[in-house]
Amino acid sequence: MQLSEIGTVVRSRREQLGLSQGQFARFSGLSRVTINQLERGTLKDLGVAKLMTLGGVLGIRLTAATTRGRVNGLYMASIMSGVSLREKIDARQLSKALGSGAIPTGYRPQIAVLLNEAPLEILVKAVEEAAKREAVAPKKVWAHLRAWARDLMSTRRELTA
Repeated sequence: MQLSEIGTVVRSRREQLGLSQGQFARFSGLSRVTINQLERGTLKDLGVAKLMTLGGVLGIRLTAATTRGRVNGLYMASIMSGVSLREKIDARQLSKALGSGAIPTGYRPQIAVLLNEAPLEILVKAVEEAAKREAVAPKKVWAHLRAWARDLMSTRRELTA
């Protein structure tokens, strides 16, 4: 859930309780400006402790959950691999490659694009799915990605460290 979505929930609940932004700010120990920015979706960051305090005051439970089923990481990674190329690597091929550590012949450019350009959220989900499909520990799949990143001289520090 994005901070802007939380802001919408906070505003709705605050109004249900008949609290002004000023009252709510005093109850939660934050400034009225911060509450206003949160509710308008313009606040850039708010720590977890402050979010928990806000939720406690309003009776809103903030929980963490995985996004299982919402994103098909292998499919999205496959699409990303071909963004700047004529051909993408198929999701099944990518799964097998991630599981085995062997880049299929002719797909080094696609893997390089994937490593350098895919959002980390997609890579994480692709690793999770490939590990499950190929019956390989996720740690092993990450090792394959790191090896590929070094071999292909990836510019992404998160993978080469």
